[in-house]
Amino acid sequence: MKYTGLPLAMWGMYVGSFRDHLVSDLHFRADKARLITKKAKPKYREIIEKLPEFEKADRFKTNIVNCAMLTAFLLCMDRRPDVKELTDFYENAMKSNYFTRFFCKMGGRSKFTEKDIAAMKTTAALRAGDRNPYSWNMEYIPYKDGSGYEARFLTCGICKLMKEYGFYDLVPAMCHLDYTMSELGGASVFEREQTLASGGQYCDCGYKKKY
Repeated sequence: MKYTGLPLAMWGMYVGSFRDHLVSDLHFRADKARLITKKAKPKYREIIEKLPEFEKADRFKTNIVNCAMLTAFLLCMDRRPDVKELTDFYENAMKSNYFTRFFCKMGGRSKFTEKDIAAMKTTAALRAGDRNPYSWNMEYIPYKDGSGYEARFLTCGICKLMKEYGFYDLVPAMCHLDYTMSELGGASVFEREQTLASGGQYCDCGYKKKY
């Protein structure tokens, strides 16, 4: 994957909030947080450039780029956070950022529209994970009562990437963000019973309409 474009833009948008929350959530000193951030940038580029290019229609490129960024920071910390610490760090670094709130708000406006449903069906049919091990295969399952739908993931690029770098046990810290993004979007209630990272057969992402 080329470092230019989305990966470079994502670094620019989120590096500040990641650095700040190294201090507020993981309790590194400010000078240490700056050093970790400095070391993380070339590591992030290295991870990105080892990844294959995503297909143009693959909507999950942003997910793997976010994972690469978090992985780069983890690789540059001199102590390993536990799942709870990393969950708080990642959630706060993401939701405190203007860009996350903006994108979630825009996504909330289109949730459950014909365009949203069509995009979900297209993604399910694409099965990008068959050709790219760092992408996802998803099934679209509408609720029979019309209250929303489930996106059921059978493969997970985040699991693949974090396992390669020795952080598979920390994948749930990223999974938790699904709840946060749904809340920020304001249109759905997020529900989940299992994930691949926790030993489930799939990751179920349920979205129920807010009335």
